[in-house]
Amino acid sequence: MADDLSVAPAPQAKTFRPWARPRRKKPLSLVPFLYQSWRDPLLIWSERHFTEPQLFGQGRFGAVMVVSNPAGVRHVLTDNAANYEKGRLQRIVLGPLLAEGLLLAEGTDWRRARRILAPLFTPARTAALTRRMAEVCAKRVAGWKLTRSQSWLEVDTQMSTLTFEILSATLFSDELEDDAADFEAALNRYLSIGARIDPLDVLGAPNWIPRVGRMLSGGSAQFFEARVASLVTGRREKLASGQAAPDDLLTALLSARDEEDDDRGGLSDREVAANILTFILAGHETTARALGWALHLLSRTPDIAARLQAEADGFDPASPDWAERLPWTRAVLEETMRLFPPAPTMARRALAPDVINGQPIPKGTAVVVSPWILHRHKLLWDEPEAFRPERFLPENRKSIDRYVYLPFSAGPRVCIGAAFALQEAMIALATILRQADIIETLGPGPVPTHQITLRSRVPMRLRLRARDRMTTVTVPV
Repeated sequence: MADDLSVAPAPQAKTFRPWARPRRKKPLSLVPFLYQSWRDPLLIWSERHFTEPQLFGQGRFGAVMVVSNPAGVRHVLTDNAANYEKGRLQRIVLGPLLAEGLLLAEGTDWRRARRILAPLFTPARTAALTRRMAEVCAKRVAGWKLTRSQSWLEVDTQMSTLTFEILSATLFSDELEDDAADFEAALNRYLSIGARIDPLDVLGAPNWIPRVGRMLSGGSAQFFEARVASLVTGRREKLASGQAAPDDLLTALLSARDEEDDDRGGLSDREVAANILTFILAGHETTARALGWALHLLSRTPDIAARLQAEADGFDPASPDWAERLPWTRAVLEETMRLFPPAPTMARRALAPDVINGQPIPKGTAVVVSPWILHRHKLLWDEPEAFRPERFLPENRKSIDRYVYLPFSAGPRVCIGAAFALQEAMIALATILRQADIIETLGPGPVPTHQITLRSRVPMRLRLRARDRMTTVTVPV
């Protein structure tokens, strides 16, 4: 591409609205509710959830409150967060792998883990990883061997591999580099089978009754545990013997100490392993899905893709202000996570009676804050179903209430790796678009489904080709 970009007006593009399932008008009865909870929890929501600020009900499984207004969300996640612990079903699904990790820890255990882990994700430490992230991305895109002829990209697989390689390079000094394919295969098995909400769990059946999904996915869990345990043991032995160890997240986890609790010291090997799995499952997986959905949206909006390509041509990871030079890139990713939030639902349980926006909340109430609902709510967004990245440009973003946009949660339990994930996704998207044209596609779009994260029901495939570096990009204004 020529160094001097030709900037010219372009016709106003038609607003793109990704396909969405028609919403039900009535609530589900018991059997359909159990079936849809197992099949895809997105299917349990009705039209009322997207038009009412909050809904409270008493049913066979106890009291349930769905909160979809900023004041109520703030109350649950920030102002009275201590009264709301992670929901029972989330613990059942993720507990076997992540029970001692930051994601599921509660009370004093969570506060201790958060204190230990917070220094590992400071802005300065995250910024220092920029060049390494860019190197990994460039190597992965070069491996696609794009030409001027169109070729198909297996989006889900490639984004999973890319984000896993970034995770391995930046947090584990490439010690997991050769495991990308095995981790992806095990993760896919776990999410598609073992991570489904079993009707027996919803009904509160005794734990001794076998859950078919978890039985079938047991090999995936064992693979994760064995590989991560081996990683921790090997690094622990290296540190104990006085050998030089890489200055990465794994070393930091093993060396970290809680200055407020000298008696307990650092994290145990089980806690270290659980947190590594947390970063892999909750970090790598969510970023991969966000990138995949972003590429899908760009394939339907070539005018917006052209804006991002113009930004990508000036991307320099060595520049301290590289992120400020990618406003549209960041806006596209944030709008993508609005429409397709990586974690579609957050469930809490009230530890004591409370009141949310005038509604009494009995002890034990299941309180749901769903980004899938919140981000598409008709009372909170203009054209909630439309892909409009300009909402998140710097001059517009300040008008968005903090508690209507929750891709990384909010309050004390906001995602500790949010800045890391957003930086990683921006660098990856800029690197891809610097080298590739995404061929516009038409027809039915991918169908989102809730499998802990928000995935496409059928793996996404897009057509790409190498950019003609001598072609001048016309940037819409």
